[in-house]
Amino acid sequence: MSPRSRRDSSSSPSKNHPSGFKRKNNQNSINSSSSRQRRKPIKNKPKVAPEDRKVVVFNKPYDTLSQFTDGEGRKTLADFIPVKDVYAAGRLDRDSEGLMVLTNDGILQARLTQPSSKSPKTYWVQVDGAPNEEDLDKLRTGVELKDGMTLPAKVEVMDEPSVWERNPPVRFRANIPTTWLAITIIEGRNRQVRRMTANIGFPTLRLIRYSMGDVTLGDLQPGEWKEIQF
Repeated sequence: MSPRSRRDSSSSPSKNHPSGFKRKNNQNSINSSSSRQRRKPIKNKPKVAPEDRKVVVFNKPYDTLSQFTDGEGRKTLADFIPVKDVYAAGRLDRDSEGLMVLTNDGILQARLTQPSSKSPKTYWVQVDGAPNEEDLDKLRTGVELKDGMTLPAKVEVMDEPSVWERNPPVRFRANIPTTWLAITIIEGRNRQVRRMTANIGFPTLRLIRYSMGDVTLGDLQPGEWKEIQF
């Protein structure tokens, strides 16, 4: 698959919700990584001078790996991003979509991904069912997963966002409502958000990462990327 056209930007995306992706008013219309992948930490590399820093933001499509190489013929970042010597600051699961930040700056990479930096990551999450405030309070205080308690998350019910259709479409259960949640965490465990919603009895149907720190998805469509100044 050939990469889509690059979009250029001279400034970091806004914190506000992007004009291209708006929330609809209808709430209820709602693993192991390759040793060759390129998201290995680069913290041992010297600090990159501001004029040499590369920062790429990318809207990862569904069914795409968060790495540049794969021995099984699956879609990877290399199918979309021609920029050399950048590494993913955190990953997204193959079945998740949305924002990825790639950079050649190890310090920036750590700032966006390490829990100690407390850099927030916000996800738009469609869940099966209709959780109430008592259910959501469990996520807000932390839930017990197999790898330990989660840190408190910010969670709110949101209107269905006006975003691209997923391919393949999400499978719904007849007569069962779905709900969109905005979930913000500062951790980044494997499939953490999916495990959190499953823990309270509402499995995740679709997951889109909207922001990492001050960087947002903006109006990028699936497969599109752009370089920004950071």
